[in-house]
Amino acid sequence: MKDTTVKPGETRIGWIGTGVMGHSMCRHLMDAGFETTLFNRTKAKADDLIALGAKWADSPKSVAQASDVIFAIVGMPQDVREVFLGDDGILVGCKPGDVVVDMTTSQPGLAIEIHEAASQYGVTAMDAPVSGGDVGAKNGTLSIMIGGDEEAFLALTPCWEAMGKTVVRQGGAGSGQHTKVVNQILVAAGMIGVCESLLYARQSGLELNSALQSVSSGAAGSWALSNLGPRIVAGNFDPGFFVEHFVKDLGIALAESRRMDLKLPGLDLAHQLYSRVVENGDGKLGTHALQKTLAEMSGVQWR
Repeated sequence: MKDTTVKPGETRIGWIGTGVMGHSMCRHLMDAGFETTLFNRTKAKADDLIALGAKWADSPKSVAQASDVIFAIVGMPQDVREVFLGDDGILVGCKPGDVVVDMTTSQPGLAIEIHEAASQYGVTAMDAPVSGGDVGAKNGTLSIMIGGDEEAFLALTPCWEAMGKTVVRQGGAGSGQHTKVVNQILVAAGMIGVCESLLYARQSGLELNSALQSVSSGAAGSWALSNLGPRIVAGNFDPGFFVEHFVKDLGIALAESRRMDLKLPGLDLAHQLYSRVVENGDGKLGTHALQKTLAEMSGVQWR
């Protein structure tokens, strides 16, 4: 880092990826006073941020050339590789002393590769995947899991605080991604429980909102039950996080588990079930759309 701490009005921020979560995260940095240059594959998804004062760049490289700290949150590992390491990517546009932060859920090994490549440019790279979905992104209450240099982590404190509520540096490069794998394994198991329990409740004749009221405050309570349970009951499967991205995450978790010679049958089952959700054409819905597939497997129509 060139300076001890980033400062609104002085530090120039770059942002790449204005999707379901990235849009709100970028907006929080802008609201905190950071001059922002951004890029997204579909410019229309960034038009309102541009109207609020963000500057448009036509490539990740151009974003980096105009920025001191560059954040990216994109879709798949291949997107991360292109955005950071491609011929028109972030690193080729950076200056020594810049910081780059990948907030995509991606492969731990790729985070280490980006870290090593960045060091050749005199650039600090961090992996900082997030959890909390669209609601956490909108409210600035995300959990941010960070791997990378401690000095850079501390220097970016105003940025972390603008986007998240729980911010923890887990260790060196790749450790943020490993922590997100832990998170996704927990989410997968929890969502199966939420969806199966609501399917049972409906078929037993219970009033679903009343049942949720009873179980949400006890030992069975969880974030997914309280936040996604009501959406399931209402038949609202709009994405807080895309199923197709969750399948990607679970695939990463399985690959890392096999590399460590771990047998995680629950994770394997979740991957199979969510892959079926995608096969049913619901990959662009939220992770709670598992409800529809589980209902279909039992011959039940879920509204």
